[in-house]
Amino acid sequence: MKTLREIRKNAIHQLEGAASDHAQLDVDLLLAAALGLNKLDIILEPDREVNQKQVTFFDNMLIRRLAREPMSQILGKKDFWNHSFTVNRHCLTPRPDSETLIESALKAISDKKAVLHILDLGTGSGCLLLSLMSELPNSIGVGIDISDKALAIAKTNAKRLGLLERCEFIQSDWAEQLPASAKFDIILCNPPYIAEAEKRDLAPDVRDYEPHMALFADNNGCREYERLAEIIPALGQAGTHVFLEIGHTQGQSVLAIFNKTVAKNIRIIPDLAGRDRCVALNL
Repeated sequence: MKTLREIRKNAIHQLEGAASDHAQLDVDLLLAAALGLNKLDIILEPDREVNQKQVTFFDNMLIRRLAREPMSQILGKKDFWNHSFTVNRHCLTPRPDSETLIESALKAISDKKAVLHILDLGTGSGCLLLSLMSELPNSIGVGIDISDKALAIAKTNAKRLGLLERCEFIQSDWAEQLPASAKFDIILCNPPYIAEAEKRDLAPDVRDYEPHMALFADNNGCREYERLAEIIPALGQAGTHVFLEIGHTQGQSVLAIFNKTVAKNIRIIPDLAGRDRCVALNL
């Protein structure tokens, strides 16, 4: 039987040859999943012997990673905010940059025990909606997505986090299927914002495995912000908080789009790296 040390060393070498930026971390995570261990066990027990069934399971996962399949899809989960979310290739992988929207929303809400109605446009895995709802115990959420397969993942995550009874999920192209009377206190959205011209520059982990309808938009990536600017004012009321994720070069363009609406207090909020990441506004 092979030892952890042998398997780990060989796998790291293979991944480094495939231009992986995080070969050692990826291998440790895959080994932990395949063997039912934690990452510390992998480091502290290098001479542990691994049976052939476990080796085969690990090798199959490694082959997928060598093909540049995202770690989140291989493992079937991704940590975001304070939770782990089920993910697959039908929804975007939650990214730390998107936590900027949650942080911004929580800073804006003075009474976190209030009954707040939250709308998440393009909910995907549900990570934005469910993360914010978990911090607001009396909130009620609606998640919208055009993809029924993404909504199935969002419902799975809501059920696992114990939030399904406070959520409703609707298949819709933005707000088309919402009743005209629907009004929300908080609106979240991570729309498609990558320009089609940038597609070839994306890492294959993203370009070849994540849903294109959630990634790319016309008009230099700004087309969906133009649509949202027409839709969002009707979904809120006086004082509604809106938080939109943006690409780090799109701040001024998105500001200009919403400056033509009834929106107030429009501002750009940076992520932890100091890059423009969120446009926030009030209605």
